[in-house]
Amino acid sequence: MGAARSFDELVAEADSVPVDGWDFSWLDGRASEQRPSWGYARTMAERMAGASAALDLQTGGGEVLASAARLPRLTVATESWPPNVAKATALLRPRGVAVVVHQDGPLPFADDTFDLVVSRHPVRVDWPEVARVLAPGGTYLSQEVGPASVFELVEYFLGEQPPETRDSRHPDRAAARARAAGLDVTDLRVERLHTRFNDIGAVVYFLRKVIWMVPGFTVAEYRDRLRELHEQIQAEGPFTARTSRFLVEARKPE
Repeated sequence: MGAARSFDELVAEADSVPVDGWDFSWLDGRASEQRPSWGYARTMAERMAGASAALDLQTGGGEVLASAARLPRLTVATESWPPNVAKATALLRPRGVAVVVHQDGPLPFADDTFDLVVSRHPVRVDWPEVARVLAPGGTYLSQEVGPASVFELVEYFLGEQPPETRDSRHPDRAAARARAAGLDVTDLRVERLHTRFNDIGAVVYFLRKVIWMVPGFTVAEYRDRLRELHEQIQAEGPFTARTSRFLVEARKPE
């Protein structure tokens, strides 16, 4: 067994690797995430197989959508971050999927276009727009990050967060907004899970990739705090944070 890698080596490596796309395979062996029991990718793929026109919102690098064995003839994905747009286009165009650049505001699609709209870990859901582009009888399926997810890590760097921040992604709020947009909520499931970080490099990579956790995160700004966490992991073992996920499915009335 080789010597343990130093703080500087681990941080330098994690600060230099690309973080485009939504593939976390770089963390294999360095971090582990407990997955929800419902299996979003499998459920999404089952819905795709029976759809005629589908939209994947905030597709990231397109990896989750591309995992579906069968896609409708009309399948469209949206994404806002340029590196992800390029990655998703390269991955999805051979499958016949158009990737549309979209960040905020109305979706660039006609009313009643899609019988299936999906999204995995959206930053924000514009429920009225989802309802507008869904065809009557169509379904919205999404897995979202729930309240106070990975907040042990967030608060390690930012300090204690106010209750309104901790509860801002509560599933009951999502369900209420879906109903307010005229949709019927047909499924709402919540699970509390955990994520473990085995070394400080995994923490750096995660915070560089999931940019809303510690907004504006850079190694330079948080170097002292990172070193303290490195020493804690060295002394006590992996840093564990509680995560939360919820699955929401909603249907547009006929």
